[in-house]
Amino acid sequence: MSTVTLEAGREHRVTVPSLLSRKQRGEAIRMLTAYDCTFARIFDVAGIDVLLVGDSLGNVVQGLDTTLPVTLDETVYHTRMVARGASRALVVADMPFGSYQVSGEEAVRNAVRCVKEGGAHAVKLEGGTAVAETLARLVRAEIPVMGHVGLTPQAVHRMGGHRVQGRCQESAERVVEDAYAVQEAGAFAVVLEGMPAELARAVTEQLEIPTIGIGAGVHCDGQVLVMHDMLGLSDWTPSFVKPYANLGAVASQAARLFAEEVSERKFPDLEHSYR
Repeated sequence: MSTVTLEAGREHRVTVPSLLSRKQRGEAIRMLTAYDCTFARIFDVAGIDVLLVGDSLGNVVQGLDTTLPVTLDETVYHTRMVARGASRALVVADMPFGSYQVSGEEAVRNAVRCVKEGGAHAVKLEGGTAVAETLARLVRAEIPVMGHVGLTPQAVHRMGGHRVQGRCQESAERVVEDAYAVQEAGAFAVVLEGMPAELARAVTEQLEIPTIGIGAGVHCDGQVLVMHDMLGLSDWTPSFVKPYANLGAVASQAARLFAEEVSERKFPDLEHSYR
């Protein structure tokens, strides 16, 4: 019996408290993005602990250059599908740009939609000290929140692109300050994106809550990847990504074979027709 099967049998449902227990036991947290029921079910059975309905859907599903145009309605829609496919994993909805920046009251209202309509178990906010008050308000409303500091894609215009953060002393201190801010505000975990591995290691060792790395080295408490990058479905992937399959090539080959057989009147045959 595999390790994943044993863990899945031991932990019927991954919860916010159980993630903290994993950090305390030194057990790595496995996290992937998902955007529909089919892949959510596949990843859930495979033993993925956290399914993030990322605003990365703007890039990998909608074909946009940034995540900024993604709407709350779209997030709720995709979260609802993922929640249907997940029987064990914790489902986290990424709150899109504009859904929590205007006011704390609006942030609560929008987060409630992610939970009530989407079926999310938690939401994720980008930013540190700037969103700490809003994050704390969501926690007071009984909505678990995952933080996200370092390279924050919703701040792409301010950062001048998807640039690694924390390389200089001032930037590194800002990352640490942001990480502490979201912890103090009540976040149950924090994503560390796009920063030097040693900085991520220091933050992970200092924080009491779990850290989830993406482009932040091996020393975080867990790791997350965008599913399209992990499966080899993206046209381009960041240098830190390791594709674990080449499904893009497999799908292309299957589509070409289908097209050929249709053109040659080989499909459907008797075996693949209703009788």
